[in-house]
Parts: sequence; structure tokens; C-alpha cells
Amino acid sequence: MEGTIVHFRGSRRVKRTNQMILQVPGVDNKEKASKMVGRKVVWKTSAGKQLTGQITNIHGNSGALRARFDTGMPGQSIGSKVVIE
Repeated sequence: MEGTIVHFRGSRRVKRTNQMILQVPGVDNKEKASKMVGRKVVWKTSAGKQLTGQITNIHGNSGALRARFDTGMPGQSIGSKVVIE
């Protein structure tokens, strides 16, 4: 299953670079999103590296997901695809 990285998770002044907001096609409410909590997420760089993470919680009412990665994510990851296992 594929998803898209929408943005960093953060507040007005603080951005958490290891936590990202994901949007998955077909997941459009809280009930569908809550079934995906706990799955692994893999983002592949253009150089061939893989950064792994895990879906930790839902984000909002429209089916967005929060994912926590092992390391900080670069800004180039926003708008790119991730693989959800």
C-alpha cells in the first residue's frame, strides 16, 4: 500500500523532523485510519537508502496518519511516496 507524505508534524514554532503526516488514498475517516496504526512505513531515497518508521496515531478527522521515523526526515521527502507494510 502506498501513501504520500504531506508535512512535518509540528506546532507554530516547533517542527518535529522525525514525525510526518501521511495521507493514504481510500482512507478518509477516523475508523479506517485507526486500523492502520502500528504498521511499518518505508521511505526510499533517490540514493537507494531506506528510512523506516511506524504509524503511531491518527491525525485529525479526515483520515490522515502520524508516522514516527527512526531519524529526521529531509524536506525533500514532503510530497513523495512511502510504502506502508
